[in-house]
Amino acid sequence: MRMIGQRVLLMLLFMSSLVCGKQNDVKPPNVIFILADDWGWGDLGCHGNEEIQTPNLDRMAEEGIRFDQFYVTAAVCSPSRASFLTGLYTDRHGIHSHLDSIESQKERNLPLCLDPKLPNLPRLLKQAGYATAHYGKWHLSTFDDEKAPSPSAYGFDHHKCTIGSGSGIHQAEYDTKGWSIWEGAREGPNWKDWRAKSSEYIIDETISFVEKNKDKPFYIQAWLYDTHAVLTPNEKQRKPFEDLPSTYQIYYSAVYDSDRHVGRLLDKLEELGLAENTIVIFSSDNGPEEISLWEAMEFGVGDQGPFRGRKRSGYEGGVRMPFIVHWPKAAPEGKVDKETIFSAVDLLPTICSLAGIENSALKNIDGQDMSAAIKGKPQERKEPIHWALQEDVLGPKINVSPKLIIREGRWKLMMNYDGSGVELYDISKNPLEVDNLADTNQDIAKRLKSKRMERYKQYGI
Repeated sequence: MRMIGQRVLLMLLFMSSLVCGKQNDVKPPNVIFILADDWGWGDLGCHGNEEIQTPNLDRMAEEGIRFDQFYVTAAVCSPSRASFLTGLYTDRHGIHSHLDSIESQKERNLPLCLDPKLPNLPRLLKQAGYATAHYGKWHLSTFDDEKAPSPSAYGFDHHKCTIGSGSGIHQAEYDTKGWSIWEGAREGPNWKDWRAKSSEYIIDETISFVEKNKDKPFYIQAWLYDTHAVLTPNEKQRKPFEDLPSTYQIYYSAVYDSDRHVGRLLDKLEELGLAENTIVIFSSDNGPEEISLWEAMEFGVGDQGPFRGRKRSGYEGGVRMPFIVHWPKAAPEGKVDKETIFSAVDLLPTICSLAGIENSALKNIDGQDMSAAIKGKPQERKEPIHWALQEDVLGPKINVSPKLIIREGRWKLMMNYDGSGVELYDISKNPLEVDNLADTNQDIAKRLKSKRMERYKQYGI
């Protein structure tokens, strides 16, 4: 009996080792994060746009999950991007406005770059064995600082990008050590040609990195320049929209071209047998540019959807963005999550959770692990979302919002930095934000105002 018992025990141990071995051999998911620039919530067919053609992004939504209440942490480029990387709100990573020149940074009391010492997603993934890369727009350092840390300082194995700000996305005139750039991105006779094909070049680099690293987990940031002005589509790109006014030809061409290259990437993942376990995410850094600002230059026709506010505004149209997750292995097909209130600061802890990463740095960030929501189970937000906006709205007064903001559950409270001008909206019933309930819901307004002011006093902006 003793011999039989020993044999049974040995057999159980052997079977256990096989199971553990199989579990340890499971490859963590690959991740490709596509981030558009100034691309509005309403610029997508899956969000109801019947004019702009986005068949491949719509395909991502049909085969994956999209979140109806996804928010970036700022209404302009740099602070929004910094939060995606660090899992921190702007008041903690210190970038509360777009990064420009060294002189401009000093005048506005802004750092010259995102601090490489802060926790960041690519470094955590690299430490866990991921191959990491960044392609496209960076905008996390000044454009005239020759000592600016390159993306490699943040944990990227490979990168190709430009460091200019805003519409000046070209590389500075000097050669910055450690940077890998597209030569054609420099301002000059060929700049418009390069700009027209920028999405193609970014996806080309992304596909190349996937092919070289297909046997190990990878994390890639494909950060598009579209649809940020200046847009310079060529004749071939404008052809599908030649019957429209020039303004729409220009903008729709940029959207359609970017969507086409997203499709190329999805097809390549299928071809390589990687689609099943690759998380492809699409989002935008902030709302579309103001129509009145760019009207004369024919760029400002992006669609903020059924919301008030555009770029630089704290209203929904400036900070509520598309967020589509395509992951055939685990994300439900064709689901629209209307319940989960998802923030850009959640990306870091969510991806780390899905990758099986545990790190002490995750205890000191603002974001929440939303991996269950990615897999189809709506999640309740544990802590409110905070905004501390800095830039002034450049368009109509209807889009000019207070800059100190908090979203908790269905309630969104906005106020000026001195506590005046309080606005309170029930976003579940009034996403257009035209019915200010501050006077009729004074207890709620008082509580949220106190909570937002408490954080403001702790961290500033």
